Amino acid sequence: MITMDSLDQHWVAVDKGAKKAADEIGNVEYKWMAPDKKDDAQQIERVNNAIADGAAAIMIAANGPDAISASLEDAKAKGIKIIYVDSPAKTEGVATFATDNQAAGKTAGEQMLKALEAAGKKDGKIGIVNVNSATASTVAREKGFRAAFEGKGYTLLQTQYGEGDATKSQDIADNYITEGVVGIFGANEGSTVGAGNAIKGSGKKDIVGVGFDKSDSIFSLIKDGSLLCTMAQNPDVMGSEGMKAAVKAVKGETIDKTSVDTGVSILTKDTIK
Repeated sequence: MITMDSLDQHWVAVDKGAKKAADEIGNVEYKWMAPDKKDDAQQIERVNNAIADGAAAIMIAANGPDAISASLEDAKAKGIKIIYVDSPAKTEGVATFATDNQAAGKTAGEQMLKALEAAGKKDGKIGIVNVNSATASTVAREKGFRAAFEGKGYTLLQTQYGEGDATKSQDIADNYITEGVVGIFGANEGSTVGAGNAIKGSGKKDIVGVGFDKSDSIFSLIKDGSLLCTMAQNPDVMGSEGMKAAVKAVKGETIDKTSVDTGVSILTKDTIK
């Protein structure tokens, strides 16, 4: 399995689900080969290493859907089965297990909109902290988020990219706060942590922060009121179902569902267990 990086708890959970399924199935040699940061060149290197290592299947969350495609085509030409978890590339895979990111992004926008309207704010600037302009999953989340505000009286500022790094994302969010935003959206774990830390550091209790993914840092920021909520994915399901599909593909068995929405939950101060 090749994820975008090894840092986010999201990927740790995907690995945990994949490992559990591999243990339950039995007789599966499984390796998690993660880059140390979100970087197309590092992901391509991991794919090439998996090919050289004799992998029968590769589970991958594509960082750049275009950049990685040639390497995945090379893998497919060698008979390796490609299964996508979280974020697909442009080349066709055997199956995809991911969140319906556009729908989930719209839900995130609706949560922010509801909170702003409840606070009597019918207009204002909103900042968006994304990973980059290429990662399909986070681009779709932003598209859905923006759709929630169509026809409303808010100004969505130009998206800024922090590469999923919490520190870079916090700097971006700090700048948004200087511009007087009423809300900030984080498109993944690092973006969300950065946005929440910026809101917390500003001391402003009236900025609505909404994000994606789940981690101890995000839970803490929701509990102390720095973030309103997060769209929690089910990465363990992505990993376990992806592993089951990978084994079936290698064995030449039929995969019942080749495109599965693994769903999201809205986690707030009241719903975090």
